[in-house]
Amino acid sequence: MAKQPMLKFVSIERDMPEKRAAGARNQDFDEIYAEFAKAKAAEQASRCSQCGVPYCQNHCPLHNNIPDWLNLTATGRLEEAYQVSQATNTFPEICGRICPQDRLCEGNCVIESSGHGTVTIGAVEKYITDTAWENGWVMPVSPARERSESVGIIGAGPGGLAAAERLRTEGVQVTVYDRYDRAGGLLTYGIPGFKLEKDVVMRRIDQLEQGGVKFVQNCNVGEDLSFDDIRSKHDAVVIATGVYKTRDLQGPGAGAKGIERAIDYLTASNRLNFGDTVPEIESGQLDAKGKKVVVIGGGDTAMDCVRTAIRQGAESVKCLYRRDRANMPGSQREVQNAEEEGVIFEWLAAPAGFHGDPVNAVAVQKMRLGAPDASGRQSPEVIEGADYNEAADLVIKALGFEPEDLPTLWGCEELPVTRWGTVKAAFTTGETELEGVYAVGDIVRGASLVVWAIKDGRDCADAIIKKLDAVNQIAAE
Repeated sequence: MAKQPMLKFVSIERDMPEKRAAGARNQDFDEIYAEFAKAKAAEQASRCSQCGVPYCQNHCPLHNNIPDWLNLTATGRLEEAYQVSQATNTFPEICGRICPQDRLCEGNCVIESSGHGTVTIGAVEKYITDTAWENGWVMPVSPARERSESVGIIGAGPGGLAAAERLRTEGVQVTVYDRYDRAGGLLTYGIPGFKLEKDVVMRRIDQLEQGGVKFVQNCNVGEDLSFDDIRSKHDAVVIATGVYKTRDLQGPGAGAKGIERAIDYLTASNRLNFGDTVPEIESGQLDAKGKKVVVIGGGDTAMDCVRTAIRQGAESVKCLYRRDRANMPGSQREVQNAEEEGVIFEWLAAPAGFHGDPVNAVAVQKMRLGAPDASGRQSPEVIEGADYNEAADLVIKALGFEPEDLPTLWGCEELPVTRWGTVKAAFTTGETELEGVYAVGDIVRGASLVVWAIKDGRDCADAIIKKLDAVNQIAAE
């Protein structure tokens, strides 16, 4: 009788890939986790309980078939594991690195609730796909037949790229228009290399180009090319711009020099790591070296900023967040990594103003958590008389992102938007009230996760193909 390959969570403890020592990893922008070895990946995958109702799969936005690819990994069938993984996820090697598994699949693992520690789903997913790339199992799109219809996609972030890949699979002609000189959106310029090394993104972009996706870079819609021009060139248009407008700081001195946007800071750092010349870093404006850095915010973008500042050689790095650790929106795993690397967190602290121009200090108000707000979260309240000044040479605002005013920027006032400025689109298809215009990802949801953008892109592509087929059927009749 064959030995049971799964259900080993009772006898085998949870184990993550080895993490590089903080004193070594905070000197560079390389990823901080080592790869699983084949035997270790199989061992950890074998801990899966193969539950009848897999909560990990249910809580994954893409509903990845996690139990099946864990089983295949545990039994050494890695190519099949990859095929199952990529069937529902356009970029599994990226999700394995940057998804907040502690809030999604791993956070809902059944064996975790029984006290045995969750399966290391993200690390195994990363291992499967990296192995697939190494062995040449990841192939460019090769549609069975080419179609005459074309789709224009505005934005080369995860939502736009996922839609592009799905559309090309069906033979649709795809052109992606993007404002940056490299595709990838926040995957390329927003997320630091220590979480997502850039060759991982670039090889996926190269593969999409090999599969027939056309990229038009350095293209600002509304300036270099009008929205109407793009609509006239294609049978359908997908808006996948993401949200890049930074929520601003209030209070005296908020406009002082030395107070910078998180997106500018992270983009400059990523450009430098690509080997680009970055004047803002050469001048010191966006370089933390030797400076007292204060980052304001508690999300994953704030975590990216504090950890980048450490690597740039800051004298000190502090993060101000107005709630406590338990109520911060960012990943707890990222907070732990940041603390290990030397970041100091000032919980229940919010900026009230800024001193100096250039800035030399942040006026900080101490807070306490009061009654819950409309969402159920406790609202921060100011503790009177507990103010203090925090020395700072560089302040980075990481308070989240809002949508740009696309109807005005693009000269398309009829583009439907919500009261929050996001594009108004159907939930499952991304279809807007404008004929042939769709929208996906953060520009519809507001600032959200990469995995949700991938899901939106895939769902939207399927809806477009269905619509094109229906039009063709009517024409044939």
